[in-house]
Amino acid sequence: MNAETRSLKRSSALIERTLGLKISTNTIERICLNVGNDLEVASQENWSGVLDGESVVPQVAIISHDGGRIRTRKTGCGPGVHLSGKGWNETKNAIFVSATSETSSLDPEPQPPKCFFDPTHVAKLTETAKTKEIASERDNLPDLIQSAPTAVKGKKVHPKHKPKRIHRTLIASMKNLKQFAEQMAREAKRRRFGEASRKAFVGDGLTCNWTIHEQNFRDYTPILDFVHAVSYVYRASVVCFGKTDEAWTTYTQWMTLTWQGKIAEVIDQLQTHQKRIGIPSKDVADEDPREQLRLAIQYLRNNRSRMHYAEYRCQGLPTTSAWMESAVKEMNFRIKGTEMFWNNPDGAEAILQIRAASLSDDDRLSRFLSRRPGMGTVRRTASIENQAA
Repeated sequence: MNAETRSLKRSSALIERTLGLKISTNTIERICLNVGNDLEVASQENWSGVLDGESVVPQVAIISHDGGRIRTRKTGCGPGVHLSGKGWNETKNAIFVSATSETSSLDPEPQPPKCFFDPTHVAKLTETAKTKEIASERDNLPDLIQSAPTAVKGKKVHPKHKPKRIHRTLIASMKNLKQFAEQMAREAKRRRFGEASRKAFVGDGLTCNWTIHEQNFRDYTPILDFVHAVSYVYRASVVCFGKTDEAWTTYTQWMTLTWQGKIAEVIDQLQTHQKRIGIPSKDVADEDPREQLRLAIQYLRNNRSRMHYAEYRCQGLPTTSAWMESAVKEMNFRIKGTEMFWNNPDGAEAILQIRAASLSDDDRLSRFLSRRPGMGTVRRTASIENQAA
């Protein structure tokens, strides 16, 4: 219940309403803390006795990583909420998707989707962007791009070159990057992703994504989320021409070139405009147009090896991190809210473990609970019985 509802109080009320059991919020919190800690141990032990490895090697293996935020508080400080640091801590999330798709010798979709030619959509996409990276909460544009079906005679047909999700599992934690990367490697091995003939690692431009890729998934095709690239291209056009018709026309040209994997042409044109606008000095403000253009060029240049979008479509690989963005929103439904505070670190880590397990397609949470000591079908060990006494 607590994995799916928005609060302990709602969990308690729902349990009473559906099962007729009165369970206090303190009891639910204690149980969830224990279960979350046990889930973490089970994951470290490769889910021994709970989950088997993947029985079939996926046709397409897709891994994506993204950071998140969770609000935490200190414990043992008396009544009220005592913030831990600034109150916000980083979470790490990853999805593992087995999918199917078809390959082709020619680009099956050489022109960008119509939504990228819609000024309203593009403006919404970029208005929440930060100077160096896009904010984690975006509208549903990525989902639209990744999985929008094609209408044929009134029927919806999934484009054959776009990966179709078969099975998804999630992991989430507050551990450091190295520890979380090890968790990701274990999950990928259990899912037999390394044996897939087509493998993709999709992420935004954050350095941590590509550190994980380089150290743990080097043989996966690295793909920069196209939506992030679009936001930088759009902002660069506004810097070069202001909010004018010329800026929009230029954006559509650069966006189309980017979609087709011709990012070198875009960078060349941006560098030409940089000579006209000027090179920023070291002490220039972040809001300075020269600095904004420099950052856009730097971002595209640093990620150019991950922007061969036409090739990815030919290989039947994804071009956006839509599934990852969707998973983060599903995680946030339970862990992030106006008055949601989690004990640091135990309570926060526990709810991340529980929520991720609940959202995984392999039903790992219920399978784990059915095998957990103390359940009706599982014999308690002597040590557990002694602890209970």
